[in-house]
Amino acid sequence: MIRQYGDRAELEELVVLIREIWREYYTSLTGAAQVEYMLEKFQSVDAIARQIAEEGYRYYGVIYDGKLAGYYAAKPSDDAVVFLSKFYVAAEFRGRGLGREMLQHLTEAARAAGADAIRLTVNKRNRTVAFYRKLGFVITEEIVVDIGNGFVMDDYVMVKCIKDQGFF
Repeated sequence: MIRQYGDRAELEELVVLIREIWREYYTSLTGAAQVEYMLEKFQSVDAIARQIAEEGYRYYGVIYDGKLAGYYAAKPSDDAVVFLSKFYVAAEFRGRGLGREMLQHLTEAARAAGADAIRLTVNKRNRTVAFYRKLGFVITEEIVVDIGNGFVMDDYVMVKCIKDQGFF
């Protein structure tokens, strides 16, 4: 089951999972100092509440066996593209199809809103690049973004067309 998260109590529950996932997954990719900086800057309760209230983000959690097992965050853009900002499943729940379930949920919502594509950024060394390719995303560019405090994000931009183009 997938449900939207938004009020402060829900976000506090979500942040517990976020911290667990990010520390487990990203420490080996970026180092502990950058993980802690990004958690505070982008994934604290206050940061997420601000993203929802001011930037149009929506956060969703996936529930598996009664537990919060993963989450994603997305926002529409002005060019008929939905930006998939966060997309994570906790280690103990990986390999159970939850990532596909979340992407299907997002795809259906994006199509209903008139979007033609989903765009995301992913660390170039992240093993999920192969997962995204398997789901139909293609690399469209490479970017390096300064996120402050001496840290950068060295990412691929990946895009998946979701517009129903019919048969040729």
